[in-house]
Amino acid sequence: MTYLIVFLGLISIYLLFFKKKKSSNLKVFLLFLIILILIIYILYYLNIIPHKKYTDSDFNIKTYISNIDKDNDGIDDATDIISSVKAYLKTKPQYQSKYYATGYPNDNYGVCTDVVAFGLLGAGYDLRELINNDIKANRNKYNIEVVDKNIDFRRVENIKVYLENNAITLTTDLKDISSWQRGDIVVFKKHIGIISEHRNKNGIPFVYHHASKSQKHYEEDILKSSNIVGHYRIS
Repeated sequence: MTYLIVFLGLISIYLLFFKKKKSSNLKVFLLFLIILILIIYILYYLNIIPHKKYTDSDFNIKTYISNIDKDNDGIDDATDIISSVKAYLKTKPQYQSKYYATGYPNDNYGVCTDVVAFGLLGAGYDLRELINNDIKANRNKYNIEVVDKNIDFRRVENIKVYLENNAITLTTDLKDISSWQRGDIVVFKKHIGIISEHRNKNGIPFVYHHASKSQKHYEEDILKSSNIVGHYRIS
């Protein structure tokens, strides 16, 4: 789609600025076409217009199946995590950062870390307890002044430290597309999400995430090498 937009844009610019003997009506039409193309491109770039989705089989990639079933429900962790993420996002949480005495949000609000927390919780991993215990055991690794188990597990930097200590660290190279699998956790500079079971036309996976109030889709084609700081797998 990107190439088509660029192609049409170049033709429109050529006709508008270089071709002789243009009527005023043609000029107006070409200007309108250029503006329309730019709007479509921006909407596509911002994921407001959904991108086409592909699966592992389209790239001859073997889908990862974990050999661990943490909650003993007969479903492996990787499958369990992605199912739990999708179940959480089906509730259509609204973006808002709040403190909860219960730790986990219980009022249909949430932030990016809650996508990860609820995804792992449904697979048997209680980040609230796990991160609190890891902070107690490795306090020097966490940049925390006052420990609060109800909020510490909902901070990106704390989750990253926990994953560095306890999860499988994987490549951040997007060219190695087979190493990016559904249920993996991707950490950005100030954001976090779960790798989707879908991929873009280049084989780079989509991400389940929650970034802002204006976000239209919870599953988006947003992976860019420049802002990835970590890639992890629970099991």
